[in-house]
Amino acid sequence: MNDIQAIFLDLGGTFRIVHENKPYSDAAKARIAELVGTDMSPEDFHALIETRYEEYRKWALRFMCESPMPYLWSRWLAFDCDRERVERNAAELTYQYRRCKGERLVVDGGVETVRELYARGYKLGIISDLIGCDEVDEWLDNDNLRKYFCAVRQSSITMLRKPHPAIYYLAAEDAKVRPENCCFVGDNLNRDIVGAKAAGFGATVAVDYPEAAPLKLTDENRPNAIVHSFSELLEVFPKAPKMVIG
Repeated sequence: MNDIQAIFLDLGGTFRIVHENKPYSDAAKARIAELVGTDMSPEDFHALIETRYEEYRKWALRFMCESPMPYLWSRWLAFDCDRERVERNAAELTYQYRRCKGERLVVDGGVETVRELYARGYKLGIISDLIGCDEVDEWLDNDNLRKYFCAVRQSSITMLRKPHPAIYYLAAEDAKVRPENCCFVGDNLNRDIVGAKAAGFGATVAVDYPEAAPLKLTDENRPNAIVHSFSELLEVFPKAPKMVIG
């Protein structure tokens, strides 16, 4: 890890974890039903779009891309609702759909670890597959974390999903660091780790939290290191990075 200058983080399951919050989720489901104007109950309509989202997700994973939000809703999730209304409200629909799953909170020790890695001189970035363009910006501002990240690449904006190497290249260019001097930290071996390796990242780290499903390692998806808590990254990167001058 001596040549690593930039550390990129996955979000869901790595830096942020979904916590069940029924009032929070129920309010989001009700708002979705209101936005599309359906006669179905919020719970039933949510169950319907969950089924449809699984079909969309198969398509997205197959082609390693993300659909623009208006098309996500008018083509995949609410194609039997008023198209103009659905596309007009697509941004908020996506925002609320994410909230239906629960409240996303930074993992224990996450903020402190990011601050310390930043203080040690590492460039930090985010590469995340998620739908919606507003959630991450809102979270970074509300939690006062934006200043620590010099690069934030989201599949919803690039329309590229991991493991497509291009999203990693874009993030490395944003950080002005060569791929071989970057490390990626993620929880999904077959997307996070495989994609970073395909992009030529110098190192990969997988998180294996106690409450998560066990990792299934293969030669292709094997990371350089595995941590069982986010704060263990401070042991993986104990010193300031070796900077290349000129």
